[in-house]
Amino acid sequence: MPLPFVRPHCPVPLHRLAGRWGSAGLLIAAAGLALMPSARAAGCGDEARTASAAAGPAPSTLAADGQATLRTLAQVAADRNPGLAAARLVAEAGLDDVREAEAAKQLQASFNAGGGPAASRSAGQTSSSGAQLHSGVSLSQLLYDGGRTDRLIDVRKLQSEALRLSRISQQEQLALGVISAAFELSRYRQQAQVFAEYRQSAACLVDALEQVVALDRGRLSELVQARKTLLQVELTKSQTDATVRQAELRLRRYVGDQRLEPQALSAALLQVPDMPQLLADAEQAADIAQLQTQALAADALTRSIEAGNKPQLSWSAGYGQNSSNGGKLPASHVNSLSVGLNLSIPLLNPGVDAASAAARKRAQAALLQRDDALDQRKSRITDLHDQARSAFERARLTTDILRDSERLRGFTLQQWQQLGRRSLFDVMAAESDHFGLRIAQVNALYDGQQLNATLQSLGRGLLPLLQR
Repeated sequence: MPLPFVRPHCPVPLHRLAGRWGSAGLLIAAAGLALMPSARAAGCGDEARTASAAAGPAPSTLAADGQATLRTLAQVAADRNPGLAAARLVAEAGLDDVREAEAAKQLQASFNAGGGPAASRSAGQTSSSGAQLHSGVSLSQLLYDGGRTDRLIDVRKLQSEALRLSRISQQEQLALGVISAAFELSRYRQQAQVFAEYRQSAACLVDALEQVVALDRGRLSELVQARKTLLQVELTKSQTDATVRQAELRLRRYVGDQRLEPQALSAALLQVPDMPQLLADAEQAADIAQLQTQALAADALTRSIEAGNKPQLSWSAGYGQNSSNGGKLPASHVNSLSVGLNLSIPLLNPGVDAASAAARKRAQAALLQRDDALDQRKSRITDLHDQARSAFERARLTTDILRDSERLRGFTLQQWQQLGRRSLFDVMAAESDHFGLRIAQVNALYDGQQLNATLQSLGRGLLPLLQR
């Protein structure tokens, strides 16, 4: 009987078993190699993979590298985002509004000029001039207005601070978006790698079974089943590859051509934050502080409006010159100088009370919104904290199960090879279960990492964490 041809990617030593076990031996040997871990089928066993991992960087180094990668992605996204650039300009405009309000207390100066024909009538006689010119300079400064301008300055400062906090909040949301996109890409890349290894294992089995069936047609049903499994794995891998491409496009919208290296985030954000600290930090979050600042601004506006009913005192000085020429009167030049105090006392202003009441209600509404937003944030922190702990617990338990799954694969294969107590379908089921557990492990790990990112954004924020 001629020896079967063995393709290079599945180096099964079938000739060593052909003479001893016949076609059944060929089948067992081929299936045994195909259902080993895929790295072993590629020429390196689990032991080599474990040794390589043991010789890799320390976990602390991997975590620091992952955090540095997240920091770079967040910074690149912030530099590219037009919405964040617009928020920065709006915040700068708020500072300009503050300077405008402060200028109301400073010295004011103006120049005025005019000219044209003039006429006057006195004691029954009319006089006129062909041209009359007048010009002057005036100075004035507010001395006292009951605190209205000071409260208006406070309003502008608080509004400017609210705009600054709004920009920080937008930057936090952008950072969370790009970090979530990065974790999603890493998740799907890991899934694609698992399915690629599963496909390699299934393809190796099919390759060997084709040679076995050429010797024993009674094994055709097993070949059909193996081909079906291979096609299913290829379909799932193709879908996962498409998902990877879509995730790359989503990340590219944030960071352009900035690359995310494989395994770069494998050790990032693995520590679940302390919940009491998260709850305390939530009160200082940017969007919560923004609502608080808006309430203070509305309260300051209330006091500014009420101060509008108080007397206002200012001083003014002016110098003027009038010149006339032509007409029935001879040319004349008149200079004038004036200095004095101006007092204004409001007597009747019905709209002030309504405006003050409206501002006061807006302040109360902003405080209620702040309290409601804080309650919702704390409730979400509690929920997500439990989900994060559960996700990492699932990842830990799945890792333990994977060790047992690997042993089960070996026992199943051994019982099938040596004792005949297992069928090929049992071996394939053990293989499918093992790779399914690997996918579950990947999902649990990245679920926990993404939940940690969300928890950080709900607490003190991602920006302080990434700036460490």
